[in-house]
Amino acid sequence: MRRVARIFGLGAVLLGSGPVLAQQQQADAGVESRRAEVALQGAVAKALRPSLDSVHEALQRTVRFRQVALSPNGRRVAWVESGTEAAGANPGGSVIQVLDLTESDAKPVRVTVCLGLRSCNESSVTWSPDGRRLAFLSDAGLGGTAQLYVASVSDGPVRKLTSFSVPVASPRWSPDGDSIGLLVMEGEGAEHAKGPTGPQARETGVVQEAHPVRRVAVVSVDDGGLRSVTPENLFVYEYAWSPDSDQLAVTAAPPPGDANWWVAKLYVVEVKSARARLLYTPKWQMTEPTWSPDGKQLAFIEGLMSDQGSNGGDVYVVPVAGGKARNLTPGMKATATSLDWMKQGQVTFGAQVMGDSALASVDPVKGGVTIRWRGPERVSAGGVVGASLADDGETSAVVRESFTRAPDVWVGPVGEWKPVTKHNADVKLPVGVVRSVTWQSEGREVQGWLLAPPTPPVGSAKAPMVTVIHGGPASAVVSSFNSQALMLTSQGYYVFFPNPRGSFGQGEEFVQANRRDFGYGDMRDIMSGVDAVLASEPVDAARLGVTGWSYGGYMTMWAVTQTQRFRAAVAGAGISNWQSYYGTNHIDTWMLPYFGASVYDEPDVYARSSPINFVKLVRTPTLLQHGERDVEVPASQSYEFFKALKSLGVETQLVIYEDEGHGLRKPEHGKDRTKRMVEWFDAHLPPPNIPGAKVSVPMR
Repeated sequence: MRRVARIFGLGAVLLGSGPVLAQQQQADAGVESRRAEVALQGAVAKALRPSLDSVHEALQRTVRFRQVALSPNGRRVAWVESGTEAAGANPGGSVIQVLDLTESDAKPVRVTVCLGLRSCNESSVTWSPDGRRLAFLSDAGLGGTAQLYVASVSDGPVRKLTSFSVPVASPRWSPDGDSIGLLVMEGEGAEHAKGPTGPQARETGVVQEAHPVRRVAVVSVDDGGLRSVTPENLFVYEYAWSPDSDQLAVTAAPPPGDANWWVAKLYVVEVKSARARLLYTPKWQMTEPTWSPDGKQLAFIEGLMSDQGSNGGDVYVVPVAGGKARNLTPGMKATATSLDWMKQGQVTFGAQVMGDSALASVDPVKGGVTIRWRGPERVSAGGVVGASLADDGETSAVVRESFTRAPDVWVGPVGEWKPVTKHNADVKLPVGVVRSVTWQSEGREVQGWLLAPPTPPVGSAKAPMVTVIHGGPASAVVSSFNSQALMLTSQGYYVFFPNPRGSFGQGEEFVQANRRDFGYGDMRDIMSGVDAVLASEPVDAARLGVTGWSYGGYMTMWAVTQTQRFRAAVAGAGISNWQSYYGTNHIDTWMLPYFGASVYDEPDVYARSSPINFVKLVRTPTLLQHGERDVEVPASQSYEFFKALKSLGVETQLVIYEDEGHGLRKPEHGKDRTKRMVEWFDAHLPPPNIPGAKVSVPMR
């Protein structure tokens, strides 16, 4: 009976469940119907998306501006532009334009030595003190090595002043108008020097310890006479003329130059005697040496920086005669990026503030920061946030751009600029609403940017999102023209740019908050930001991707070892193993401030932040991209992660770009990199989350 009871009991259950099964089948059918409908909608949307090639070609037609320079009297503005077929610029070339601001109907005039024979690279403009002549660099001569030229902007021929066979950079006109300074590479290997981000010269045979040195050369404008004025044993990174033209302030360090910027010191050099005097040794890194109008003090920016050219810190002053340096901006909840000391007395500086650009000033005696302008866009004179200012301290020239507006040159009083170029005025970028996002993470306020696709999801539909982690880590994302992001938004993706601890924009304490803690606190900040976006935006939690380059590449590798919330990852020039990286990169000096000791003294602090030590936890399909001859982050770092993922059965692919360094310089490689990235996300992010369907979102 018990056995029969069991049988009948089972039968009763089955019979009684008939209607329930029918209802479940109907529900499943409804889910499948909705799944098919959404899949169809997705297929239609994908079919309607512009092709990646068409988007890339449209973005490449956008004119870019490398530099803008206002004459000291504010009467003329010069700029360097690239991407204009009419001007004859090749993909890597550029042209110089000059506009007379005193004539309302004036047209830009090209200053060049190319003479229409071929496209070339002309850049690095600097005005004479009287605003009548313009010095610049051009590679128009035989051999393609940039040389120094001087042009009268009103009449007269362009004159060539140098004939170097080695790289030169940073021309600066002396205040008396008699000379032009120039950074010149010297010594064995100088002709092949590409800088830390350029492709490494191949080393074969016995590896030599000799390194080229970069010195300041002074060129006479009248006769082209040339002499080096800085010591043979110092590699110069930056320099500035004193108001009387008798001295130079230089930031410099012993060679190798690529590695030792992080330990550069401030020197004062007598131009006539070429004698150098050490003035200041910073605790962290320093940049932007700037003289006071009376020549008695020097201002500079000091802070924790992870790359030369990515400036950030507080504003300091030090007496030229010697003495203690003073921080003019202690506790400032912003990051200074560029400096000018105006004749009116104030120190003006460009700054990043919570993802915004700003122009500010500080009294060199009393302190106290005044924000003169702030906006959710990028303004620069070329490079870091800032402006080119006339002698009156008010008239300025900037390149303005944002995530939604392609760049153009603007001139006018600070914050009241008017456009003087309209090359990109009619360009409609493939992006929707852009907003600054803030959230709380472990007691800190963190900021980031969220870009919506041009056509956001409708109703209950949701879109995929890619989190893009910036490099550095001492850097930050401000709203600017960004081809990579626009390629993603054009294909229907939300793009999230977090500025976690370690980033610029909230002061030095925030910048230093990830020291000896790479991958931990900054990763928690990023994931808190992702959660904040998911709570307020139509983003599908089951379709999240992550990418980044350099430190962002490292953080992408780290992310896939720490969470499975990201369903696809693309890591560019990333670091998988801090221990092996220490001994194979050519710029290891940068690591000491961040890790507190060398890998030989404290290997554990390096090991705890290395993705390779947690690689068995990875489940995320990961694309790896790298330059073949990268010395800043050797390609072996991607090879190491790639081999591990393959051995563990994780879907992966490694792409090595021939003859490239830390940054990809060949246009075809840049296009391939971005196209592969988008295609990887397209292929690996799962279908939409449909109401009623069982879509799991792995979390840990």
